[in-house]
Amino acid sequence: MSLRRHILNHSLRLVEKPLLARAGDPVALRAMFERKARFWFRPPRGSHFSSEVIDGVPVCWALGKDVPARKAAAVILYLHGGGYVFGSSRTHRAMLARLSGLSGVAACLPDYRLAPEHAFPAALEDALAVYIELSAEREVIIGGDSAGGGLALALLGEILRHGLRPPRGVFCFSPLTDMTFSGDSMASNADADVLLPVARAGELAEMYLQGSSARDPRASPLLASLRGAPPVWITAGDTEILLDDTRRMAARLRADRVRVTEVIAHDLPHVWPIFGPLLPEACRTLEEVAKWISSLSRPQGDS
Repeated sequence: MSLRRHILNHSLRLVEKPLLARAGDPVALRAMFERKARFWFRPPRGSHFSSEVIDGVPVCWALGKDVPARKAAAVILYLHGGGYVFGSSRTHRAMLARLSGLSGVAACLPDYRLAPEHAFPAALEDALAVYIELSAEREVIIGGDSAGGGLALALLGEILRHGLRPPRGVFCFSPLTDMTFSGDSMASNADADVLLPVARAGELAEMYLQGSSARDPRASPLLASLRGAPPVWITAGDTEILLDDTRRMAARLRADRVRVTEVIAHDLPHVWPIFGPLLPEACRTLEEVAKWISSLSRPQGDS
């Protein structure tokens, strides 16, 4: 592991985790994350960004250098994290431009509606609307991180439930898959997690669910039936409070006979791929995902 990992973990624990622990107003939290993203998350040279509206949902297109126009045969539909309360296409577009350049596939990032102004299932409705439009013309690879990773898997469940054209594959970074927060790692990794304060989990869930059941599979895809799903690539760090969300999700997918690539990384922070190129491990993970995306067009071996 790199020296930069140690420095980043120390910085996150010292500065960012306390900020998240005491952040109150969702609007102020969004503004803070936007400012930090502009400073820390710089897109690679040659990246291109454009905006449009797809079925009423604003989206950002992120293309890496020399990646063909977004009307190509395949596209990444990426759902940003932020606890369903903050985050946007702007906070995540640098990471997706980097992944686009590595994979040769354009990325589409919806600005789905956020809580508490828009409660569950507004985010899922927006993601499904964009997916239906994109999948009508091309193959779609769905991705997401944190709450957006849970949203990606919930979207997969809705696609299968409604008998829609399935995506080519789904990948998730540190996904939130269980809104009941019943995983053992929520307690066992509470101190080890350098970024997420476990005490805020219930509050975020209340802002998003607003009376809906946390056991609804559309909110907690860990409880969804995903039989018939395409290959899934999923990762988390072994010190994250959401570690068991990934471990149990991978087990559930395997029980549903889904081909899963599960990567548990050592001592890396929540959604570390967003820190590339500051973090060498972030770059390596994005390279792994890009190779996995390329492999989806070939026959899959067991993983």
